[in-house]
Amino acid sequence: MAWALRCANRAAQALRLAAALRSSQSALGACYRRMDNLKAVTAAAHKLARLIYAMLTHGQEYTDRGQDYFEERYRQRVLHNLAQKARTMGMQLVPSDNTA
Repeated sequence: MAWALRCANRAAQALRLAAALRSSQSALGACYRRMDNLKAVTAAAHKLARLIYAMLTHGQEYTDRGQDYFEERYRQRVLHNLAQKARTMGMQLVPSDNTA
């Protein structure tokens, strides 16, 4: 991969290689698939770096909550942002009866 060869920092290169999560059924994989392809590798590598830093500095153990957890949190964030925008425009969101 061309982007891997341009990287001078070996840690960044290793994180970018590890961040190829396209087929992973984890929360990180769902996050990767949600992003634009050009930015997904770098963003996933940054997320991995933050997770590793938290594990090393705070002694935390990483537990993957799964793809469904990430998708539900994403849905809640979108709904919250839509409701907030509607409130600023003097409107209100009304849920529909059919959720097909």
